[in-house]
Amino acid sequence: MGSVMSIAVPYELLDFIKDHKKFIIAGHKEPDGDCVGSQLALASVLKRLGKESIVCSDGPFRRTEISMYKKRFINAVGEKELQGAAAIVVDCSVVSRIGDLKESLKRLPTAIIDHHEGWDRCAGTYENPLFIEPSSPSTTFLILALIEALGLTPTEEEAKFLFFGLCTDTGFFRHVDSTGDETFAYASRLIKRGANPKEAFRLINGGKTLASRQLLGILLFRSQAYFDGKLILTTEEYHETQYFGLESRDSDTLYQLLQTIHGVEAIVAIRQEAPARCSVGLRSQDRIDVSKIAADFGGGGHKNAAGLSIEGTVETIRPKLLAAFEKFF
Repeated sequence: MGSVMSIAVPYELLDFIKDHKKFIIAGHKEPDGDCVGSQLALASVLKRLGKESIVCSDGPFRRTEISMYKKRFINAVGEKELQGAAAIVVDCSVVSRIGDLKESLKRLPTAIIDHHEGWDRCAGTYENPLFIEPSSPSTTFLILALIEALGLTPTEEEAKFLFFGLCTDTGFFRHVDSTGDETFAYASRLIKRGANPKEAFRLINGGKTLASRQLLGILLFRSQAYFDGKLILTTEEYHETQYFGLESRDSDTLYQLLQTIHGVEAIVAIRQEAPARCSVGLRSQDRIDVSKIAADFGGGGHKNAAGLSIEGTVETIRPKLLAAFEKFF
């Protein structure tokens, strides 16, 4: 198989892997399928190369589709894990997204594999190598490039992890445009190695609870339009978060439904997760780069999908976010 999308894997990364025998593989807190798929596929490849690998995550594993993988991860690293180790951070747009693990990893030589643009603001925080390609549809896309650069092909399990990550970050290919022929070529190659689209779709979209559907109905009913319908904003109150639980969320379906409304260009979902703290999800169709808005509030993400965590309440945060979007409308 040829190199993915003609992406060149840095020689420094290949040497980094060759020169170390033990790796701690970290991803962002509140992981998704791309993060988990990248970590697990990379760990498998390193083990095939005779390396020791430890996958860790600050969690929590709230998404239904990744909950089964929680037992494969550790959420903290001690002296035993750190001794003689190097670190590889994947799918993590900014340093703070690593969570509490970032303090431990500062002690280690660290490589970065990511498809977000945020690392250009903090690349100096870590030693090289940096394998960052914002044009890539997912971080698993880059992991396949690395696998091939190492002279290997993915196993069936690795192919399933990589396909899972690709499907997560492309919305099961909903976000792929007319330039996405290489994305489908990539998917085809993974299917040939054992990835199953039907299985991946069922994993990502199935297994939801009745409570998640009920909460979805509340959030849809509460949605409000701003800027002549170009922005839709919805909120989840603290008592609802307590009643339904964080595991009952289904943000992906919420965004997908709201994006089908005529004239909508962006979506904001504010969740009161604690009495004085909110998480915010941002989505856009094409024109608006919500990653820049998220970055202004200490968050990060992609042009069309980003998020942040912020001190305050729904009522204090709402006007700040509306003001941030006003310049676009």
